[in-house]
Amino acid sequence: MGLLENIHSPADLKRLSVEDLPKVAAEIRDSIVTQVSRSGGHLAPNLGVVELTVALHYVFDFGHDRLLFDVGHQCYPHKLLTGRQSMLAGLRTRSGMAGFPEPRESPYDLFSVGHAGTGISTAVGMSRGDLLNGEAFDPHTNPAGRRVVTLIGDASIVNGVAMEGLNNAGTLKRQFLVILNDNGMSISHPQGAVAQYFDRVRMNPLYADFKRTARRVLGHIPGGSLLEDAYHRAGEATKAWITQRAESGPELGWFEHFGLITVGPIDGHDLPTLIEFLAEARDYDRPMVLHVKTVKGKGCSFAEGDSTKFHSPAAFSVVKSDPDGADLPSLQAEGCRVEIKKGGRSFTSAFGEAMMDLMSRDARVVACTAAMPDGTGLTKILAEFPDRAWDTGICESHALDMMAGLAKTGYRPFFAVYSTFLQRAFDQAFQEVSLQGLAVRLCLDRAGLVGGDGAVHHGFCDVAILRTLPGAAILGAMDEPSLRAAIEFMREYDTGLSAVRYPRDNVSSLFASEPCPPFVLGRARALITHDEPDVAVLALGTCAIDAARAARELDGQVRVAVYDARFAKPVDGALIRDLLTRGVPIVTVEDHSKIGGLGGAVLESAAAQSLDASRVSVLGLPDAWIYQDSREEQMAEAGLDVPSLVRAFRSAAASRSEVDRPSVVIARQGVGTRQA
Repeated sequence: MGLLENIHSPADLKRLSVEDLPKVAAEIRDSIVTQVSRSGGHLAPNLGVVELTVALHYVFDFGHDRLLFDVGHQCYPHKLLTGRQSMLAGLRTRSGMAGFPEPRESPYDLFSVGHAGTGISTAVGMSRGDLLNGEAFDPHTNPAGRRVVTLIGDASIVNGVAMEGLNNAGTLKRQFLVILNDNGMSISHPQGAVAQYFDRVRMNPLYADFKRTARRVLGHIPGGSLLEDAYHRAGEATKAWITQRAESGPELGWFEHFGLITVGPIDGHDLPTLIEFLAEARDYDRPMVLHVKTVKGKGCSFAEGDSTKFHSPAAFSVVKSDPDGADLPSLQAEGCRVEIKKGGRSFTSAFGEAMMDLMSRDARVVACTAAMPDGTGLTKILAEFPDRAWDTGICESHALDMMAGLAKTGYRPFFAVYSTFLQRAFDQAFQEVSLQGLAVRLCLDRAGLVGGDGAVHHGFCDVAILRTLPGAAILGAMDEPSLRAAIEFMREYDTGLSAVRYPRDNVSSLFASEPCPPFVLGRARALITHDEPDVAVLALGTCAIDAARAARELDGQVRVAVYDARFAKPVDGALIRDLLTRGVPIVTVEDHSKIGGLGGAVLESAAAQSLDASRVSVLGLPDAWIYQDSREEQMAEAGLDVPSLVRAFRSAAASRSEVDRPSVVIARQGVGTRQA
């Protein structure tokens, strides 16, 4: 029997000896690799923080103290130590545990965390709240009070919100620990001057022996305990230690400028040193940064070797090089081949190839991403066009402002970003892009429901926030040909901001054999037509594919005309007028919130034209959170899968009474309307 299966809470972990902890860490790694190989999930980030997480729960009491994650995808070891081992088999599904911290699962998770950079600020807020409530730890007046720890990593320290949090954290007059998990990586290689600074720190030979360095710093603290003037003593000792090394290498006092004592880097995989240092940091009564060096993918050879590929892989299998050899444990797969299960051609791949073609044809096209080159399909473009494509790191606001600057100088910028992360740059979309009348193009991957990543990553409000901007054109791509056509339209759209949304899904071939007409501003595309439809469907993006499938299932029962809306702004007002004046019910379908989406735009268009909108039905995401599961299950929950659409179309068609059909036909004939 292993040790991990007997750990039902951190209290069980604390009963073990320090010598037992490496075995616990090994069992955590094996559990994570085994499950992610079956279901997919965040692999390398979690493997890199196993020892750090074990040490944190060994030293602190997070049933009482506060632990706030900054990069939520590093939480698997934390969940396995806090009573959720039985939920691992259902990872990223509704029956199991979420892939990010989730307060609905456990009181050990304080925030649902899916966007980087927020951990320090929320920790500062809880620190101040505990002070106001008289619950904050103080070594003299309240030694039983709550301590606060925030874990930040995967290069999110360069995020602007993290900098703002650091600036305010330095004003705290209490215990406050920021652990910088420095693995030299983001999702891919980190970018920018701050990332280069940490690279210099890691590479300097003075810091090669982390354990020796850590013990030398600890030696400056008499007795290794917090005395009356421990902060002053430690501060002066650390500054002297930093100054001593500054002549030969980079300064480590960067965080000191924010008012936080800085210690490290120390080895994030050396459990005794981590525990010794955390026990010391636990009792400081001032803000501190503990710089911990880890290896992303630690303990798993293929994840260490390609931590970008194995950041969040799909399900995979380890294939032995020697079929007659003994089975190798999954963590020791040297010499073996790892095969990630493929599921068809993705929109991300299609976008990457379309952008490569576009940049080859038009020297004015430039592109950027914010720490997501692989996830947005720009990896090859960054290599092919190093002077016209950039990865800015985890800073969407800066990226969009930079694109605005490029637009101002005559270029045609494309910003590839997940829909959920675009939210962080809305101010820039408003102020620096739209208000200036600049043509910046947004390519919104992971729009709509995203599957296993769940509520923290759904792209459910991009249309709503962008539709408010004057001059904006908001497009939806239903398949690869329409994605290429949309990007070509955006290349030439110079009136203002434009955006195309597409899901985390594979491209459909349903209409691939048919010619894809160019996008024309505010014009829908007819996919299925009837002389006298019982109902007309106006669908955005890939929902048009599902609507067409539902219409074909109803063939011979209900005449369903299907239109690819193409634009959520501006919508096809002429089509809406034609359908409603003929008495044809309209059903709008979108994988976006019903609030502020395509359906709302159609209703507004009808009202603006003084049309009766009572026959317009809006299908979209409900005004409720949809949690982790497969994308198929989520679409069914939202009533957007094909069976649900079949029922909705049949219901809408039934609302068109037999009484008004003849008069509508006569009216059309009377004004010379064409007969299809």
